Amino acid sequence: METTLSVRQERHPIWGVVVFVLIVVAGLFYVKWSPYYHRVFVAADRHSIGQSILMGASASPPAPSLHAAVDYAIVYGKAVWQALVLGLLLGSAVQALLPPQWIAKALGKTGFGSVAAGGLLSIPGMMCTCCAAPVVVGLRERNASPGSAIAFWLGNSVLNPATLVFMGFVLGWQWTGLRLALGLLMVFGLGYIVNRMVTPGEARVAEAEVDRVLAEAPQGNIFSRWMATLARMTIWLVPEYLVLVLLLGAARAWLFPHVSPEIGNELVWIVAFAIAGTLFVIPTAGEVPIIQAMLALGMAAGPAGALLMTLAPVSVPSLVMTGSAFRLRVLATVVLGVIVFGVAGGLLTTALRF
Repeated sequence: METTLSVRQERHPIWGVVVFVLIVVAGLFYVKWSPYYHRVFVAADRHSIGQSILMGASASPPAPSLHAAVDYAIVYGKAVWQALVLGLLLGSAVQALLPPQWIAKALGKTGFGSVAAGGLLSIPGMMCTCCAAPVVVGLRERNASPGSAIAFWLGNSVLNPATLVFMGFVLGWQWTGLRLALGLLMVFGLGYIVNRMVTPGEARVAEAEVDRVLAEAPQGNIFSRWMATLARMTIWLVPEYLVLVLLLGAARAWLFPHVSPEIGNELVWIVAFAIAGTLFVIPTAGEVPIIQAMLALGMAAGPAGALLMTLAPVSVPSLVMTGSAFRLRVLATVVLGVIVFGVAGGLLTTALRF
């Protein structure tokens, strides 16, 4: 195997790794790091990062209609299109530009080490759940374990350092503390649980697939493979993504009722908002102005705590986008886990009197 690995490493062009690193650094700096750095000062000065994308300044989202769907898709698209392009570039580059043994060695095991590596690697990404989805698909294509890929996926949004800082300046640092504490448990806990779900038979199949990929000689030009992978991912992921964003934009009024002081800390409200938050799709840090607007309209802290933990990690579009990368029971476990953490967030904000 060592001989195979050394030959495989020699055959893989070093320029592929260089291009991948350049895309990561330049792309994240332009799309994420630089804009968020400047946005921190806005949050600190104004204690706001903008209007709620869910309903603007109104007490409720618009009624379901084609107009509501298109309006939301446009606003949402303007917020995420650059990150989505970057996600597609990175997701395809992971498959074509990096030596496959790197992913297998770093993220391919089913122990907690690979989960920890996936979660830690996610922190600089700061992507929303949908924009991180192509990278997650790419990691799974290169034999990252299910748990490490889940930790990477959830960590991008839940442990986003910029969002945590925005949250502190806009909502209060107690909200940041709660998000960080429960977020760490969510990212690494769900990742570990998912890896524990891998059966011995599935593990043997995965190991055989790793061996096959490592021994496989590269076919054709590496740049051509990258462009082909990028085109395939774009054609496959983007259309379904756009359709689901339109549908959720139209369904906002069904998922989120009229916000008023009548929405209290009762368990039924906390569970309802945890489920709605898990299904809905928002851009990076979109939960911060949404929660701020709802609290200003008199909604209790419990449902807001549920949204704190559920709006960012997953959504219907991101679940569909990653459907080919995970078994159904894995995605069902993640969805249920996110809802449970949302309920826990709601109960804790109530108990701690946020």
